[in-house]
Order: sequence, then structure tokens, then C-alpha cells
Amino acid sequence: MTETQKPSSRPFIGIDVAKYRFDGASSSGPIIGLHVRELPRLVDWVESQNPQLVTLESSGGYERDLVAALVEKDIPVAVVNPRQVRNFAKASGRLAKTDVVDAKVLAAFGEAIRPVVRDPKSPELMELRDLIARRRQLVEMRKVEKTRLEGARTPALVKAITRHIDWLSGEIKSADKDLDGAIKANSSFQEDDEILQSIPGVGPILSRTLIGDLSELAFMNQRQAAALVGVAPFNCDSGMMRGKRAIWGGRGEVRSALYMATITAIKKNPIVKTIYDRQRAQSKPFKVALVAAMHQLLKLAQALLKSRQKWNPHLANLTVA
Repeated sequence: MTETQKPSSRPFIGIDVAKYRFDGASSSGPIIGLHVRELPRLVDWVESQNPQLVTLESSGGYERDLVAALVEKDIPVAVVNPRQVRNFAKASGRLAKTDVVDAKVLAAFGEAIRPVVRDPKSPELMELRDLIARRRQLVEMRKVEKTRLEGARTPALVKAITRHIDWLSGEIKSADKDLDGAIKANSSFQEDDEILQSIPGVGPILSRTLIGDLSELAFMNQRQAAALVGVAPFNCDSGMMRGKRAIWGGRGEVRSALYMATITAIKKNPIVKTIYDRQRAQSKPFKVALVAAMHQLLKLAQALLKSRQKWNPHLANLTVA
């Protein structure tokens, strides 16, 4: 471990998170490397630096305890997409890759980009996110088993796979009950859920996903929300060439839930349907029109959460852009 004296100004800190180790680096110079069992010591070090922002990558859940500890100390922390950080490193000429280098890159990324700060996560919200993730895993496992069933030939294999699919379906129902219980046990979650599910096309899956995996939705502007979900088309132009617009990055789980809800919303929600039909009338491809509809549904959800109102068709003039 290497440490230097406390900097005189408020620095940006990057922390590389691995399964067994933390490596931290400050934009003002100090670095530190600790085993994950030394989490309290790392938090004390970060607090001593009085940082403007701590940036770390999403690391398959290994970052959760650290984020919770930093938030508890009221230290601003942003969890960012690893691909964005790696692209930033390449663009800035940082081609070497070690844990310490990664930490320094994260500090530089935080200072240059100023990513969205993670809002405080209550234990109830963390539990809700875990339940959402578990349900998603069960659904994915059932999907894989159904694919296997299509190729099964022997009766014994068909029986075994079918039995497993039935078991997974039961576990999904159990997960739904647990999620319902978690929503009803928290008055804030329940109020948000009632607002979201009042929107035609929004069901429990999207509502829970927005509450758990996009809890900062009501505190961002529309551009930030669209980019965070990954429904903000990016330009691909150079000189005289005009390329296709594309969406990428963002929180894939939220985007998937939004996609499925929008399929329903373009039939049931007059505001979303208007956007979709307008795009199709302009001969836009199905996917382009659907992304526009997804963007509109997200804007609508955000507007109602901010205003604390339930669905009202008369608000169309406030939400259609």
C-alpha cells in the first residue's frame, strides 16, 4: 500500500473494484491498495481526501458494499459503465491496464465527464434490486430451458426439462409475491408503483424495474434519463456522410423492460401511440419508431413521478414533444 499526505484541494477519486481487492487513486496523487476485508479502512481513506466525486465501475455486484459504505458517509459516488471508461482511456492515450492504472483512469473519467451521482440507497431499495435481479435470472433460466426443450428428443429428457421449467415457473411466481411484498412494505415504493402502473402500457415488471433499477429517474432531466437507459439516439456523421442513428450503452435491464412495455403502450396509450404512428407515417422503420415510443413512455413516467400525479390523458400537451 502506498499513501501520501492529505491534498489541500478537493480531488476526484477512482476505485478499481475486484473480487478480493480495492485499488484507489486520487487525482491529486495519493493511491491506496487494500484487501476487500479492509473496506472500513478504504472508506476512512476516501473520507480523509474529502473528494468531490468517487467513481467506480459496475463490477457484477462486488461494488455494492463499497457504494453503500460511501453513501452512508455522504460521499458522492458514481457507478459507471466499464465500456465507457475503457473508451475514455483509449481516447486519452492510456493503453496500459493494471489495477492502479484503472483507478487513475476512473479518477480522470470522473473529473472530465462528471457522471451522474448515485443517489443514497436504503436497505429496502437494495433488497428490492436484489429481488428484481433474482426474478430476471429465473426468467432467463426458464427461457434457456424452453429452448432446450425444443431440441429434446428422448422422452426422459423431455420429462426432466419440463419438470425443471415447471419448477422455475413456480419460483418466478414466488419471486413476484416477494416483490409485491417489498413494494407494499414501503410507502414510497407503493406510491411510485401506483403512479407508474396508472400509465396505460406500464405493468408491474416495468414499474418495479424503474423503482429499483432507475430510482433516480425523478431527479434527472429528460436527456440524462434517456442516456442512462440507452434510448437517446447517437449521431454517426462525418463530413458529407450521414450515418444511421443508433442507441447503445445505458442500463440494459431497464431498456429491456421498457421495450416490452412499449409494445403494449403503442396499442393502449394514446400519447405513446401518437408518437409511434407519427414515425411510421413518415416511413420510419419499425425499430426507429419503437425507440421514439420508448423514449416517450420514459418521459411520461418521469413527468408523472416528478409531479406526483397519476395518469391523466389531459396532460398530453405537457408530455408529447
